[in-house]
Amino acid sequence: MNTIPGARLHRALATALTGGAVLATGALATAPAQAATPVRAAPAAPSIVAKGGFVMNNANGRSLYTKAADTKRATGSTTKIMTAKVVLAQPKLNLNAKVTIPMAYSDYIVSKNASSAHLIVGDKVTVRQLLYGLMLPSGCDAAYALADKFGSGKTRAARVKSFIGKMNTTAKNLGLKNTHFDSFDGIGKGKNYSTPRDLTTLASSAMKNSTFRTIVKTRKYTAKTKTKRGGTRTMAPWTNTNTLLGSYSGAIGVKTGSGPEAKYCLVFAATRKGKTVIGTVLTSSSTAQRAKDATRLMNYGFAKLT
Repeated sequence: MNTIPGARLHRALATALTGGAVLATGALATAPAQAATPVRAAPAAPSIVAKGGFVMNNANGRSLYTKAADTKRATGSTTKIMTAKVVLAQPKLNLNAKVTIPMAYSDYIVSKNASSAHLIVGDKVTVRQLLYGLMLPSGCDAAYALADKFGSGKTRAARVKSFIGKMNTTAKNLGLKNTHFDSFDGIGKGKNYSTPRDLTTLASSAMKNSTFRTIVKTRKYTAKTKTKRGGTRTMAPWTNTNTLLGSYSGAIGVKTGSGPEAKYCLVFAATRKGKTVIGTVLTSSSTAQRAKDATRLMNYGFAKLT
């Protein structure tokens, strides 16, 4: 049996341990570094003054924000989104067809103290122009003209009733279970209501129409109408009541609303980097505040989509 003297044994062990340490160090040195993956904090939900709010991803309808989103409230002139949708859905629609403006439309504006496109009695106005007058200055006279034109019946009252019926049928077909219309412009008898979710769904559907999209993103429009004497009248420019156009990057529509009960409402939409958010605020406290509310919701929506 061979034995190793003590000094030689200690040197052998030291050499073995040193070699092992070198191997271990080499293995550690060549191992790839594992960087920690940063976790992005979810954006904080915004606070809005409006009593109701809703935002969704327009591509798939996924909800991004809700506040009393299914509570029925007065809608003011956001009703006119449905007015425009019903008109644009008419079979064989001729946007260049002319409508002669009667005194009844002017009288209606005066009696209701309603927002107006300032249509002139006797002028011949095209359907396309009426749609601009409806959606930009929120003309209730333009809304009346369109309901009268595209409703069915022998009297104006019958035609208007028929048109409002079409609005409610369209709402039902879209699955808007918490929506009802009793007017063509939002000036109803207490039975004109919707919810932030329903109005957003309606607006998303309306935005599929290229004419609608073009109109609601237009900031100013000048109509040239035919007078009853055959001349041409250049109307004062109609300015869009949606102040987000031109002030919010990517804003593409869609409609303001206001009224004693509705307070201040806004259905809004914007597109950034190929992504579109669309939503509604109902019963805000002022025109400036509804724009602030909508801005907060769009910013939040885009943050959740990144």
